[in-house]
Amino acid sequence: MKKQLLLIFLLTFSFFAEAQTGNRLSGRIFNDTDEILAGATIQLENTSYRTSTNSDGTFELLQVKPGKYTLIVSVVGYQTQKKAIQIETNDLIVNMHLKAVNESLQTVEITGRVEKNYKTSVSFGGTKTATAIKDVPQSIQYVSKELMQDQGAVRMTDIVKNVSGVNQYTFYDDVSIRGFRNQGGVGSNSSNQLLNGLRTFNGFWRQNLLNYLERVEVIKGPASALFGNANPGGTINKVTKKPLENDRKSISFQTGSNNTVRANTDFTGPMNKDKSLLYRLNLGYENANSFRDLLFDKNVIIAPSLSYLPSEKTRINLDAVYNKSNSRLDRGQSIFGSTDLYSTPISLNVADINDYLNEETYMLTASLTHQISKKVSFNTSYLRTGYRQDLFEHRSTAFAVDKKGKEIQELAFRRASMRHNEQFSDSFTGYINADINTGKVKHQLVVGYDYNKSLIPQGSSQQDATGYRLLDGTIASRYVAKDSTKYQFYNYKGKMIPKPNVSSFDLSANKHSLQDINGYVYEANNTDVVVPFQSQQHSMYVQDQISINRLKVLLGLRYDVFLSDLGYLTPNVSRIRQHALLPRIGATYEVNANINAYATYTTGYSPQNASSQNALAGGPFDPMESYLMEAGLKTDWFGGRLSATASVYKIQQKNALYNALDPDNPDKMIQIGKDISKGIEFDIVGNVSPSLSIIATYAYNNAVLRGAQGGADSLYNNQQKPNAPKNQGSLWAKYMFTGRLLNGLGFGAGAYYVGDRTFGFQGQKNILPSKGPSYLLLNAAMYYRLDRAQIQVNLNNLTNKTHWVGGYDSSRLYPGAPRNLLTTITYDF
Repeated sequence: MKKQLLLIFLLTFSFFAEAQTGNRLSGRIFNDTDEILAGATIQLENTSYRTSTNSDGTFELLQVKPGKYTLIVSVVGYQTQKKAIQIETNDLIVNMHLKAVNESLQTVEITGRVEKNYKTSVSFGGTKTATAIKDVPQSIQYVSKELMQDQGAVRMTDIVKNVSGVNQYTFYDDVSIRGFRNQGGVGSNSSNQLLNGLRTFNGFWRQNLLNYLERVEVIKGPASALFGNANPGGTINKVTKKPLENDRKSISFQTGSNNTVRANTDFTGPMNKDKSLLYRLNLGYENANSFRDLLFDKNVIIAPSLSYLPSEKTRINLDAVYNKSNSRLDRGQSIFGSTDLYSTPISLNVADINDYLNEETYMLTASLTHQISKKVSFNTSYLRTGYRQDLFEHRSTAFAVDKKGKEIQELAFRRASMRHNEQFSDSFTGYINADINTGKVKHQLVVGYDYNKSLIPQGSSQQDATGYRLLDGTIASRYVAKDSTKYQFYNYKGKMIPKPNVSSFDLSANKHSLQDINGYVYEANNTDVVVPFQSQQHSMYVQDQISINRLKVLLGLRYDVFLSDLGYLTPNVSRIRQHALLPRIGATYEVNANINAYATYTTGYSPQNASSQNALAGGPFDPMESYLMEAGLKTDWFGGRLSATASVYKIQQKNALYNALDPDNPDKMIQIGKDISKGIEFDIVGNVSPSLSIIATYAYNNAVLRGAQGGADSLYNNQQKPNAPKNQGSLWAKYMFTGRLLNGLGFGAGAYYVGDRTFGFQGQKNILPSKGPSYLLLNAAMYYRLDRAQIQVNLNNLTNKTHWVGGYDSSRLYPGAPRNLLTTITYDF
């Protein structure tokens, strides 16, 4: 740590020593009808000089070094313009006019975002059209790549801390939105994550690096009317970086706590003179350890993108993302008993040296948009996702027992699993977008068809070793004290206890070793991630965005057919067919130039997982059905640089599955009567001034279960949903100095609060769910930029607060990271 701080000091000092003063560039930006343009991005190409226009369309850049530059002006809805300028000893005034473009016909997001700030004005995910976020009658929050970079956020759970109502659920690629768990990894019938508006999935067991993203959008509430079956809490849309027509190249290097080393590149620009062929290439590398015992991450990311523009009316995009990862699976912290979270160190991990998790993921996308006429366009996209996993793990499932069957709470009973899994998905969308006027009423019509297929082919497998060893060499799934003469025993601290198939882990000793895994007795485990499985989704939909003066009404209707084949290509195949008709209605009213009021009602559904449809679980079960009612205000301030959203909502879902807590049938499931989530949310994002960027959030969420049956009623009814805090908030601010002496220097500071919450239900009638304590994390950052180079230092969890981000039970708790440091050096050219 001391060496890192010394390096940071020396680099910072050298940057200060080279700092120079300069001159003033100012001006005003208009559109082609001489109206002022507020919020336009102003930058000098390949430099750190950057600002945005005020409410009166004016801008200024101070302390600009003398020399020749290319001035770039960009704003959503207008063509980007460049102008060659020369800064000498006198101040320079430049006024420019931008030409409007019709972005509304682009319903597949394939144009790169030029802006370099926290605020995003337009979303494609909310309506499948290029619609201003303030005009969408639903809460849509986002995190831009600039905010990710400023915070040093590289994975999804760090990114979504900047969105109200979203919190981490486990260590995995797994979050909760408005109290509803959002997961969609291997084995799911469908994922609740999108890539550029197309359905995809993730490996779930670990979080990928996301250096190739332009931003992350969270579409609150069920987005089923647009994307079919979806999480009622919300849908995460990951938007990738697209090629730009101007040259930009960036290389960054990161180092920090836990021997973290990362390197990233981001290159973009034209490949020919007429700029009809554009490219972008993002590369990423990571080699990092963890505060958790035995854990590490080695990752390689390759993400190229090409855009071909054969004419002004046609654009074709080809994108790829390849991620190769080597790591170990982290099942969480085990503790003594069921309530004392501090009984073991947060670094404790019951995995062993033999363990490994090797994954490969690829996503290949092809997109086309063609403008048939000035008012009609055709858009289509196809996404292929592939995933391969090879896993071996030791994990804790309970406590070991003594000869009388009593738990030994310092000894974690383990099982070992060996798994090979492959999964693929194909996602296609095609639709027509038309602008139609009927008198004074404007219509933006979308009519389309979606298809999605998810497949686990034959060849996947899982072998588990668990239970207790019998004298005859076979394995018993559990220990029965009255039949103790049948079991093998071994000596543990002077006591003879039943011998497990897989060696137990002594929590008090906390020592790892190389296990003789060939001595384990394995059995095949046909889980939902290895049984051949195929699902298909066919969807037709129509949507109309109606504009009448200040009023905008959104009407949508979608019909979904879902087909699921469990045991695909085997003699025991079983088909489940489910369908849904999904209406959506919303309205936005422009109260004044700064404030829009909105209200919406939308419905959703989600099929049950394949594993829950079998007879042991009590299936087949009906799909989950949900609805959202939401109202709120969306506002823009400071010339459009800062936006704020306030919303109040109610979400209700029925038919969710939970364990029935039947001791005679541990696999039995029941459908809870209702999941109900009510709350309020506030989000603020943007620039208070050209120097001060801010993002702030707050969420109150009352998410409970009602209508449980059987043995589960005493535990589940009226309980706050797992890992769903009632109160949550975040704040982040960044200030960059522009004065003569401190130009290029900046500081960032932030806070993140999560209230107490219920961890995962224990699965026992007589034990109430343990509580996760509330926590407040404080973070800070320092930046110094000189011309094309920047040094950045992020210090997270300043007070070294011990906290838990989520948990299931006493064997699987998920502690958050202690104080950690990350240093980033970036060079643009």
